[in-house]
Amino acid sequence: MDRIDSIVRQTGADANPSRRAAARPSGRKEPTIDRPSRPARPRRPTLQDVAAAAGVSASTASLAFSGAGPVAEATRRRVLDAAQSLGYAGPDPTAASLRRGRSGVVGVVVGERIRDAFRDPYVATLLDGLVDALAGEGLAILLLPMVHDVGGQPAEQYRTAPMDAVVYATGGLPDDPSLPVVLGRGVPVVAIEGPEAPGASLVRIDDRDGSRHAARLLAGLGHARVGVVTMPWRLDGSSGALTASRRALAGFADSTARLAGVEDVLAPVAVVECPTNTVEAGRDAAVRLLGDDVGERPTAVVAQSDVLAAGVVQGCRDLGLDVPGDVSVVGFDGVEIPWLPLQLTTLVQPVTEKARATADAVLARLAGGPASDVTLPVRLRVGATTGPPPG
Repeated sequence: MDRIDSIVRQTGADANPSRRAAARPSGRKEPTIDRPSRPARPRRPTLQDVAAAAGVSASTASLAFSGAGPVAEATRRRVLDAAQSLGYAGPDPTAASLRRGRSGVVGVVVGERIRDAFRDPYVATLLDGLVDALAGEGLAILLLPMVHDVGGQPAEQYRTAPMDAVVYATGGLPDDPSLPVVLGRGVPVVAIEGPEAPGASLVRIDDRDGSRHAARLLAGLGHARVGVVTMPWRLDGSSGALTASRRALAGFADSTARLAGVEDVLAPVAVVECPTNTVEAGRDAAVRLLGDDVGERPTAVVAQSDVLAAGVVQGCRDLGLDVPGDVSVVGFDGVEIPWLPLQLTTLVQPVTEKARATADAVLARLAGGPASDVTLPVRLRVGATTGPPPG
């Protein structure tokens, strides 16, 4: 009870003596309770402790850790040895980030489920290049899920997570509800392929022109019936024929631009949307697109990613169709798919340069400067999955 009284006095709750008296009836002896004493928690060593042990000033010890100033090697070694003997791991990173006004973290938004994203060689290469470029500047990344429900509230991480900048790594919808939240916080935004918005820097490839190259290749080979297998128009699980009402909805910038490029040359085309950017989704789309009326079946398929194109090739095999004898297949990205026996005809995008341009834009924005939008070219690489239509 003495301990309780002490706490009450410290918090100011003993300002009313009559209340205390009422809580403890007079004439009653308080029981004595024996409690085991807790061992005192060892004090965390500080930089001042290290400086004292090394016989230097705190500022010299700080410079020895940071490497930001001229410190003799012998002095630096003495400071590090003292730190090791005291168990001092270095300056508190939280306190350091508060002093800098920076967290040292860049949020990276990934639209697909992480499991699916890292099965796509394009996404893995892009994120790997982005991590390398930012790590070289002392920045770490925080993976964030894309907000799929446009009518709902953004995930709480977008409101509260300590982030110096946000990168939309696999595109974003024009009406993505997280975007105004991030921009409203004053956090710099760099978008890869989208979303396009005032205040956000954009890094992209020329998706539409690249798809025109693919369409011209197929037209030159003699294909008149062409189908397109798209990446998700919106991340809501929808799949199947891309109807006019579906196309009227704001979709991902790369999906809409790649379809537009094909239709610039070959309209009309049959279009099937995939719910995810996976091999399995590409195979299912091929069966849907090619499994019905033989007379009206497309003789060529343009897939909006190499992963989907690999699935289309598998779907053709499931249907007993030869690639490219019965059906030509074109992909997009230019990634390596070593298990596919045929080299894809595809549109190659400069993934490493895209990652570097994104990192440069992030660093420019963090330095307080502008970051101009960047558009990178793509090139057509003809492989073994395209040829003339049958007959």
